[in-house]
Amino acid sequence: MFAVNLSAKIAAVPMAFTAIGVFVIATCWTIYHSFTNSKLLPKQEFIGLGQYERLWSTNRWIVSIENLAIFGLCSLVFSLVFGFLLAALLDQKIRFENTLRTIFLYPFALSFIVTGLVWQWLLTPEFGFQKIIRDLGFESFTFDPLFNADIVIYGVLFAALWQGTGFIMVLMLAGLRGIDHEVWKAARVDGIPTWKTYIFIVIPMMRPVFITTLVIIAAGIIKVYDLVVAQTSGGPGIASEVPAKYVYDSMFGGQNLGQGFAASTMMLLSVLVVLIPWAYLEFGGRKRG
Repeated sequence: MFAVNLSAKIAAVPMAFTAIGVFVIATCWTIYHSFTNSKLLPKQEFIGLGQYERLWSTNRWIVSIENLAIFGLCSLVFSLVFGFLLAALLDQKIRFENTLRTIFLYPFALSFIVTGLVWQWLLTPEFGFQKIIRDLGFESFTFDPLFNADIVIYGVLFAALWQGTGFIMVLMLAGLRGIDHEVWKAARVDGIPTWKTYIFIVIPMMRPVFITTLVIIAAGIIKVYDLVVAQTSGGPGIASEVPAKYVYDSMFGGQNLGQGFAASTMMLLSVLVVLIPWAYLEFGGRKRG
């Protein structure tokens, strides 16, 4: 047993060095240079909170945060609700379950670039839904979210839900399949309606699945970039700007490393806001138990 444990520890050494060298050191290096006046190349010219003051006084960054909040909240709620409903439907042992599961999961196999381009075409008035509805006789029908600055972020949301809901469904279905059948039998014997069984019995039993799913969704929300670039390029204007795109444009387009480092540090803080409660719920609960 000792030899097996020793071998496992030795095998984990390269990954430990990778995690320390690539993630920890690189993260500290990024945070340090966010307090400098780095432009095209990193500088040691320390300017304190200057980059952060400029960041939070930039309208483009504020818009990106607002978009991320709207996109994140809607994506979190709708993907969980739709994913769970689809999983509950498939858990009823319906016919063609494998086929339906494959169909729902298939969009997740596509890259965000492909998804963004597909939905860009579908939401373009000249080719997509608007043209189809108008060809059916509804000449006054208008549906062009990608060209309306007030609702363009919801057009991005459609594409994200289409791609990611199937994956959430699979996670939820795995959780549902892990529920003992005796629980359902006992609920039927007691005359508990199905919807109450789900809400008051099944969902609380699936707490670890929901926590893990929330972390996965939140991580995807914070780093959303390629879907926006492929679908809208941040437009119209800056209406669909997101933090990850702001970081990329600042560092490579604007040649302002300090500003990009400051924005990426703020994104790191948002990740910690997600991870710390998850770690507390996951590991703190176990210790209390």
